Amino acid sequence: MAMRRATLLVDGMTCSSCVAQIERSLAGVEGVIEARVNYASGRASVACRDSVDDAELQGAVIAAGYGARLPEGFSDGHSVEPTRVHRLIVAAVIGALVALLTMVDALAFDLGFQASDWLAAVLAAGVVFGSGWGFHQRAWAQLKHRTATMDTLVALGTAAAWIWSTVVLAAQIGDGHLYFETGAVIVVLILLGRYLEERARRRSGDALRALAVLVAPVARLEDGSDVPVASLQVGSRFVVRPGERIATDGVVVDGASAVDISMVTGEPVPEEVGPGDAVLGASVNANGSLVVEATSVGADTVLARIMRLVEQAQTNRTRIQRLADRISAVFVPVAVVIAVGTLIGWLAAGQPASEAFTAAVAVLIVACPCALGLATPLAVMVGTGRGSQLGIIVKGGEMLEDTRQLDTVVFDKTGTVTEARMEVVEIVAPGGDPDALLALAAAVESRSEHPIGRAIASAADNGQPITGFENHPGTGAVATVDGSEVRVGKRALFHQVPEAVDGAAAEVEAMGRVAVLVGRDSVAEAVITVDDRLRATAPPAVAALKSLGLDTVLLTGDHPRRAQAAGDELGIDRVVAGVGPDGKAAEIARLQAEGRRVAMVGDGINDAPALSQADIGIAIGTGADVAAEAADITIMSSDLSVVADAIALSRRTMNTIRGNYFWAFVYNTAAIPLAVAGVLEPIVAAAAMVGSSLFVVTNSLRLRRFNRA
Repeated sequence: MAMRRATLLVDGMTCSSCVAQIERSLAGVEGVIEARVNYASGRASVACRDSVDDAELQGAVIAAGYGARLPEGFSDGHSVEPTRVHRLIVAAVIGALVALLTMVDALAFDLGFQASDWLAAVLAAGVVFGSGWGFHQRAWAQLKHRTATMDTLVALGTAAAWIWSTVVLAAQIGDGHLYFETGAVIVVLILLGRYLEERARRRSGDALRALAVLVAPVARLEDGSDVPVASLQVGSRFVVRPGERIATDGVVVDGASAVDISMVTGEPVPEEVGPGDAVLGASVNANGSLVVEATSVGADTVLARIMRLVEQAQTNRTRIQRLADRISAVFVPVAVVIAVGTLIGWLAAGQPASEAFTAAVAVLIVACPCALGLATPLAVMVGTGRGSQLGIIVKGGEMLEDTRQLDTVVFDKTGTVTEARMEVVEIVAPGGDPDALLALAAAVESRSEHPIGRAIASAADNGQPITGFENHPGTGAVATVDGSEVRVGKRALFHQVPEAVDGAAAEVEAMGRVAVLVGRDSVAEAVITVDDRLRATAPPAVAALKSLGLDTVLLTGDHPRRAQAAGDELGIDRVVAGVGPDGKAAEIARLQAEGRRVAMVGDGINDAPALSQADIGIAIGTGADVAAEAADITIMSSDLSVVADAIALSRRTMNTIRGNYFWAFVYNTAAIPLAVAGVLEPIVAAAAMVGSSLFVVTNSLRLRRFNRA
């Protein structure tokens, strides 16, 4: 049976225990293969059979005590609902009244019974069971599923505070302390923390939403009519005027312009395009009018695939997060046990019941594991979002962990560190006119289909007419140009090669480059140097990787001399030449056997085995789709220095995650004993819990300011 992946937006999650509960509930639906929930983004990703209806999935989430709805697009996600803001305002106003009535003696009044205290009880009930109803509702639903989350702790703590106070007030217990303001203020503080947290979490998804809003809403067809982009089909032709966004992926059939594709590649320099060139949907047409024929639409466009990959990376769990989830699964029940033990311990020690109760409530509130649940998913969400802005697409959170551990980066040569395009580097003509000889060679090679011949033909004006063209496979070509027989090729094509020319050719070959001789009447007069030019960003990229403490290796099927020359120019530590696709994978396996953690950077079909073998496969996005499929990270531009950015961003993200966990564990390790000892009042405990979560959120959002390495 066919499979599909459904996405739901989940409302009401408060900690990683909520995530586990929702995943169990979704997994219980018949036909669901896998369910993953991201606490930071509020999204559930469900792999299921086609027979599973979205309504069934929503019902499973609702049955677990949470809200669920279908997203309307990639930009749909966390938002602070107006009703939630109103609820916070109402709770804050009433909570302030309760605090004033119970803490300011001048406001107390007695109408034959403790009227001000009973008014405080009624108002506090409105906050605890009205504004805070969501906590109790979800806690009850979780109890039915035999689980406990942060909602359980908040519901127990605030309800206990109100019930205890009401019993003391009704029974007229003389010295019994009332905690109406405690329950009300705790609810207000937690609602305020949730409001601030959700606003911050929404900022964490800004990068993905920024991509989503780039899609043009309408396209103008050749006949001048405007149609919704959603109605475009493969083969549709549409017009893009200067300053407009290109409606969908396509190929230019008419016109020329510069197109800004920085939203995908991160490169600020526009790309010149003309007939036959591919263009990406959502990129901006800087100047000139274009007629584009659609080649991909809807979910098949590059932008849509990028957003899916980023969303998938944000949903996948890292190994460190799975460990935290296992801890969270037992954390809340343990906190309840500690709270009960605190209450019993204080009473057994002969302490007043009010003080024992205060300490127990403080334990319940301060133990809420919000920070623990946010530590990984929020950092991954911000890190991968920032990566997408820089043209770095990471397939999953685990890749961030693995990338951080790298010690060796292996580069493919052709098409990766080079431009995969032969070019004339220089011409040496001892005693002759180099420009004139290059023009003669270009005229002869204008008939050639060989890559080296095309490189020479494009290096000079070849408008001179030629006759008698003869191709000598493996040797060169001969033709008559302006009455002279001109030969272009290897030494064997010439009857006479002067010593100066032969020496110049030997020097070129010693550097691993291609030496092409050119001359008239069977006499070699000049040497043309042809090579696959290195990318301008390759040497800086290698230097940046070395500055990060990484070793570098160059793998290529080229001749050893040519490979070593390229390695020397790049500053690469080690060069391995003469290896094919299987040999590249075997070399990476050999490095791994030495205990190295290896990244492979490649671009093309023959790199797929090596990309798969490596601990981290990094595909240059300008290459073949199969390379990107085999890779863990895709660089959407040809700028190799972004490889160093990807590794630096991964390290920064993992450092942020570790910092988050350090704070979360230190906070709970220190705060719970203080609450048990009675040092922390419940209200202070609530403020500390909210502050802990906001620290993790703020620390994660710092990744938005990551700059290129």
